[in-house]
Order: sequence, then structure tokens, then C-alpha cells
Amino acid sequence: MSSSIREWLNLLVRWFHVFAAILWVGQTYYFTWLDGQFGRLVKGAAADGTNSSIWMVHSGGFYAVDKQKSLKVGPEQVHWFRWEALMTWLSGIVLLFLVYYSSSGLVDPDVANISQAQGIVIGLAVMAGGWIAYDFAVRSPIGKSEPLFAGLSLLAIAVLAWGLMHVFSGRAAYIHLGAVFGTIMSANVWFRILPAQRKMIAAAAAGTQFNAPLSVQAKLRSKHNTFMAVPVVFIMISNHFPVATYGNAYGWQVLVALVLVGWVAAKIIRNT
Repeated sequence: MSSSIREWLNLLVRWFHVFAAILWVGQTYYFTWLDGQFGRLVKGAAADGTNSSIWMVHSGGFYAVDKQKSLKVGPEQVHWFRWEALMTWLSGIVLLFLVYYSSSGLVDPDVANISQAQGIVIGLAVMAGGWIAYDFAVRSPIGKSEPLFAGLSLLAIAVLAWGLMHVFSGRAAYIHLGAVFGTIMSANVWFRILPAQRKMIAAAAAGTQFNAPLSVQAKLRSKHNTFMAVPVVFIMISNHFPVATYGNAYGWQVLVALVLVGWVAAKIIRNT
């Protein structure tokens, strides 16, 4: 592949990746905001139990949104937000192969004496292992305690960041932590949130009671995604600022600190 073709391919895939991420993160935070607004409305709901609407204005029109407890249309009329997550993750994986796995940007002989093939195996294993460890933790008793889960997650992130900085080049280490977050977020959508929504729609269509714990788990995964989204966006742009990030003498500490800052920012956004 010529350098010109590689550059154009890199540019076009990156363009697609960034736009897909905008769509995904945008709709995620939009529904997070809606959920928060409905939570406030419930506290002051009318005694007769009528639904309260959220009124918005945009692009020359007024919009009223209602939150329903039952499905009042056919399942085929329900719009699902799902492809944004898959397209973001797939394009990210393509970029990972273009920029790191098929070039010299992955390994640094001054950091670790490993081959390109070994680096690729480690990178893919870290992404898969990150999802498995996260999924297990969320479903364990640890996942029921928000402070405990957050504390252990930050510790795991610190260990992972330190480890990656001692295996890959600094830039690749940062990107792989972002890839772990992105993999977890996308897997949350496709393996935990969407299956729960399918069962919820099927139960509503059949007039049966939906399994409430599934709904709680799906909402928790969606909440976690909002907390990972901010650090992921930072990591996506970090490669443009090597002095402040991966090239810094305290590269992994900076990464962990900014993940924590991202969590705080996500908390503020969620409560706005």
C-alpha cells in the first residue's frame, strides 16, 4: 500500500470514526439528560398520575417528549439506537490496525523488547480481557456498590495504564486504554443493553411483566458508558499533545489523573 493511499484511508476512516462517535455520545447524553429531567418531574408529579411531558424547542419547532410505562405502538415502530456504537467501535478497530498494527507505531525497543506480532496479540488480549473483567465485576457484589466499584475501577485503570506504558510506545499505550474503554462501551450496548431492550419490548407486546433486574442492569451499563465517554474523547485527541501526555515523564499518572477528571466532568454533566 502506497503512503498516499494509506494516508487517504487513514483520513477517511478517522473522519467516519469521529462522526460515528459524535452520534453515539450525543444520543447517549441526550437520553441521560432526558432521564434526569423525568426523574425531577416524578418528584413533583400530579396526584392523578398523569404523564408529564418535557417540552423542548429546536430548529423552528416545539417538541413534547413523554416517558411511557407501557408499549402503545407495535414493536416495529420502536426506533432503536444501536448502530452508532457498532460503527464507532468497528472504525476504531480499523484505525488501530492502520495506525499501529500494520506500522511501526505499536512497539518501542526502548520500552520493551517484543515483536510486532507479540504486541498485536497483547493489544487484542487487553481489549477482550478488559471487557471480561469489567462484565464480571459489574455482575458481582462489587457492582452493587458505586463507591467500591469506582475505587476498584480506578485502581485497575492505574495498573493497566502502568502496564501498557511498559509494553507499548507511549502513544500506543494511551490509545489502547481508550480502545479498552471503547470495547467495554460497545459491548455494553450490544451484549447487555440491547438484549434487555429486546426482552422488554417482547414482554410489552405480549402483555406480560418484564424482568425488572434486566432493566436495572441495562440502565447501569448505560450510566457507566457516560462515565467512560469523556476519558475516551480525551484519549482520542491526546496523540496531538505528546509533551503533555504520553511523552511526559509521568505519562501513565497523567492518564489516570485525566480519567478521574473525566469522571468528575461526566458527573457534572449528568446532574445538569
